[in-house]
Amino acid sequence: IVLVGHSFGGLVILVGHDIGGVCISLAMEKFPNQIAKAVFVTAAMLTDGQRAFDLLAEKNADNFMPEPNSCTYGNGMPSPPTAFKLDKSTLRSLFFNATTSKDIALAEVSMQPVPFGPLMEKLVLTAENYGSVRRFFVETTHDQALLPTAQKSIIKQNPPEKVFTLKGSDHCPFFSKTLSLHKVFLEVAQLNSNRLT
Repeated sequence: IVLVGHSFGGLVILVGHDIGGVCISLAMEKFPNQIAKAVFVTAAMLTDGQRAFDLLAEKNADNFMPEPNSCTYGNGMPSPPTAFKLDKSTLRSLFFNATTSKDIALAEVSMQPVPFGPLMEKLVLTAENYGSVRRFFVETTHDQALLPTAQKSIIKQNPPEKVFTLKGSDHCPFFSKTLSLHKVFLEVAQLNSNRLT
């Protein structure tokens, strides 16, 4: 998950990757007057009442479910799992299939278990708050974690202001298409900052 804020005329531009889309959606709902724009990078871009788990599992059923032995139990074994960790071979095939070996090694060192909390929370998103923030989506054409067909379905279900396509990118364009992603961020930042009202 990547969550980045950038100062823009006293407001911020938020960027969410993967289930980081949930985090920035909650921020948009709670603090709409402090956010200029939000960029969903191959991320869960939800509508009111949705859970990221439902959206991602429905669109990506074959790739999404973790193996039971990969789960961690932060509240003890009798309680439900709190997170899951993908093994290295799964990480490479799902997340980094277009990334260099050097960057994969760096990513593997910094990867943490994925918490279930953001996946399982049903979001309440209103047109007045969440809907007033300008949204942009970055789709990745060689993504094996959130398949291109799933990304297109997310976009169709909850259309953003603009969609940027990173050709040849895997699920982590900040590694596989760094300069292209940087150009997208610059373009979003340079768009006039009028809010959607």
